[in-house]
Amino acid sequence: MEDLVMMTPSFWSGRRVFVTGHTGFKGSWLCLWLQRLGAQVTGFSLDAPTQPSLFEEAEVAREIQHIVGDVRDAAALRNAIQHARPEVVFHLAAQSLVRQSYADPVETYSTNVMGTVHVLDAARHVESVRAVVNVTTDKCYENLETRRAYIESDTLGGRDPYSNSKACSELVTAAFRQSFFAHGHGHSDGTATRAGIASARAGNVIGGGDWAVDRLVPDLLRAFDRGEPAIVRRPHAVRPWQHVLEPLAGYLALAERLHAQPEHYSGAWNFGPRPDDMRAVDEIAEALTSALGEGASFVVQQEADAPHEAGLLLLDASKARGELGWESLLKLEEALVWIAQWHRARQRGESVRHITLEQIGQYEARIGRMTAHGATFAAG
Repeated sequence: MEDLVMMTPSFWSGRRVFVTGHTGFKGSWLCLWLQRLGAQVTGFSLDAPTQPSLFEEAEVAREIQHIVGDVRDAAALRNAIQHARPEVVFHLAAQSLVRQSYADPVETYSTNVMGTVHVLDAARHVESVRAVVNVTTDKCYENLETRRAYIESDTLGGRDPYSNSKACSELVTAAFRQSFFAHGHGHSDGTATRAGIASARAGNVIGGGDWAVDRLVPDLLRAFDRGEPAIVRRPHAVRPWQHVLEPLAGYLALAERLHAQPEHYSGAWNFGPRPDDMRAVDEIAEALTSALGEGASFVVQQEADAPHEAGLLLLDASKARGELGWESLLKLEEALVWIAQWHRARQRGESVRHITLEQIGQYEARIGRMTAHGATFAAG
């Protein structure tokens, strides 16, 4: 088989792209990367979900069309997509926290399920759209907590409202793909939208600029900044940790392939780390504490009557490696060093936009070296 190129930067130059959830952590990194590649980006989202926020500190709105809106508002979303006339749609808008889903399950389902319905229904009526990537989660699987990593054909499920709502979003995506998009059965009149539609299931994403509550790395950093030991719950829970740029590179690669061959690349895709980077929570805490150095520490505190969260979740990304040429380029220890460097630079008062774009550039260089070698590239 000929060597695969992970992504083609020139593809994005001048390309019209629509991003939901662009004010969030992953959305902000994605929009900055798209700006760097020369894309014409329109973002549609609620205001930044945290204070501070990467979206505001990195001035993401400076070079995109920034629209404040709610994916639960079908009419507003439809008007925005029709006006933007995108070729590529990335759907990232979501209620993304497990614990919040217990506190407000109605909001979680309405955002994650009907929000997906509204995005896909709007996209199928815009002739310019050629590729849609719905970003869900590794937690969409029916997790039996075995040592076997999940593949894309495994049963969907989800015990908590967040995970379950994302499984529902996957089902919505599959139904729209079969009913309305190019390689499905098409419309009742025999026509079909000439676009590829895929879902992307990433692992636990970490990186500079994430200030969400009830996430391990942000919780650690907040405690370190206060000069207090961070409190770590569920220390032995194992997750597929990965730097935010890893799955984003996968989303970009997937969108390129969908644009060119929608009938081949439509479907579900896992983007997770190498097997040896699927680590326990306490290992992440120890490694980040070491990377940050003096003043950083943590303690383990078991919670009584805590809501259910999975203890073991492993992800198999061999399909993306084999068919997209995608690869995980940062070992976990290196990803944590990048986070520590990003955080320390921000503390020194350096431009958050510059710090973030610089790390994107470093990651692009990794992709370039992998492509030049014509083989999988292992960081280290």
